[in-house]
Amino acid sequence: MEHKVIESIGISKSFHDPITVKVLSEISFSIQAGEFVSIVGKSGCGKSTLLYILSTMDSNYEGKLYLDGMNMENKVDRERARVRNEKIGFVFQFHYLLNEFNNLQNVMLPGLKLGKFAADKVEHDAYEKLKILGIEDAALKYPNQLSGGQKQRVAIARALINEPLIIMGDEPTGNLDKKNSDNVFNIFKELAEEYHQSLLIVTHDMDFAANTQRTITMEDGKIISHG
Repeated sequence: MEHKVIESIGISKSFHDPITVKVLSEISFSIQAGEFVSIVGKSGCGKSTLLYILSTMDSNYEGKLYLDGMNMENKVDRERARVRNEKIGFVFQFHYLLNEFNNLQNVMLPGLKLGKFAADKVEHDAYEKLKILGIEDAALKYPNQLSGGQKQRVAIARALINEPLIIMGDEPTGNLDKKNSDNVFNIFKELAEEYHQSLLIVTHDMDFAANTQRTITMEDGKIISHG
């Protein structure tokens, strides 16, 4: 039995400033557990707006969003924040690591915020995630002591700390050279294949997208192919 981790049904979104501009139109698709999916399209086609809605950070839209079978409609901010922290891991173009904390502490932060487990368990899990990503040697170093590629590995470990249902990425290789972009892609591929991790990645990198299991192409706020 296939398990849909996320499903979007007829999602539309308009901005009203001062005239009404429709930025998303009738977006419907779903992602199964363990699927590695990319979203591509020209700048301004609505990719990041869609990701913002799917990640529950924007609740002002029409249509329905289901996360792990749960209808996200009519959830108050506190409920959405809880679901987001528990079920979604985020990887961005810029790593957003905090320089005042070491790398292990950075990975621990979402786990401590969730408050599901004691700090020593979160610390153990954070170290294990760094190990999976081959960067455990840098656990007690600080972000400013790492290269760009290493920082992104720490950011991926942080995204994994709460065992999320899905990892969402907004241009996670956009700030990296080819070698480090390939490294990040290979990490994502391994997470999907070996750990059955679901991933939804917005990218401009067509090579990256071509190697994901499925590519959703957007144009003018619509999905034009599910590739």
